[in-house]
Amino acid sequence: MITMTDMLGWLAQPYSIAYGGYSVVLARGLAPEEVVARIAAEALPGHTVRPLGPYTGEDLIDDHDLDFAGDFEAIALRHGQADGLSYAVAYGYWQGELHLPESVSRGDGVEVHHLEYEEENGKPVPPFYRASRDGQPLCGFNLHLDGSWGFAGVDGEPAVAAAVTADLAALGLPDPERANREVHRLCLEVLGRRFGLTLPRGPVLEGELPAVLLETA
Repeated sequence: MITMTDMLGWLAQPYSIAYGGYSVVLARGLAPEEVVARIAAEALPGHTVRPLGPYTGEDLIDDHDLDFAGDFEAIALRHGQADGLSYAVAYGYWQGELHLPESVSRGDGVEVHHLEYEEENGKPVPPFYRASRDGQPLCGFNLHLDGSWGFAGVDGEPAVAAAVTADLAALGLPDPERANREVHRLCLEVLGRRFGLTLPRGPVLEGELPAVLLETA
C-alpha cells in the first residue's frame, strides 16, 4: 500500500536524505542491480561496483567516510525496489559527478527518472528533474521554476512537457511569490502523480538496503 510518506514530496524537506542534498534514480523496466550497473558504466565511466552488503544510510556514510564535499572517488549507492519501481540513492560527494545520460534508459519500455538537489551549493543550484525513455529525453525542468540555470520551463517530448506544464499551472505555478521549498514540494508531487513515481521514506531513512561503492578502476 502506498502512503503519502512513500511519494516524492518528502524530498523537499531540509536534508531529507543526507547533508548536502539528494540524488535519487527511479527506474521502470530495470532491476535495481542493473540500474546500479548502468550508473557505474555510463554515468560514471571508469568506475567499478563493489558490493558492500546491507546498510542503513547513516552507517554507510560513517563506515566509508562519505562526507559532503569529500573525495570524488567516494560515491556509494543504496538500492531497492517498491511498487514496480527500482530506486538507487546516492551518498558521498556525488555533486557535479552523477548526471545520467539518456543511454541509461536504453531498451524497450525502460524509463529512468533522476531527481537531484545540491542543497549546500552556495551558488545556489536549484533542484532538477530529468527523465528519459528508451534512450531518448522524456522530461526535465528546474524544480524551483525560477528560470535559473538555463531551465526556463519544462523540456522534453512535446506532449509530455505540455502535460506536466498543465499540471503545474493547475496548482498556480510558476508563482514567484511562493517560497522555493513549497514550489519544490509541489513539483515533486506533480511528478509523482504524472509518472507514478514513489520513493519509500521508511526504508530509505531507517532500513537496511543493499549498498555498493563506486570506485575508480
